[in-house]
Amino acid sequence: MGKGLLYAALTIAIIGAVNWGLIGLMRFDLVAALFGDMSVLSRIVYGLVGLSGLYLLTLYGRLNRDHASES
Repeated sequence: MGKGLLYAALTIAIIGAVNWGLIGLMRFDLVAALFGDMSVLSRIVYGLVGLSGLYLLTLYGRLNRDHASES
């Protein structure tokens, strides 16, 4: 798939990671604060973060394939 999808997935995953960091360190859920606690919009954001993480799992296979071709 294209680089645009990869960059979008990385950006969304980073947003999710920052949100989890805020939850862990300060008990502050930025997504819930911005969009409402489990509102439709916040659930979409959480869903996109999850989908991005799943998509980024495919990066492992691509990295292994690229590494094998370099050897």
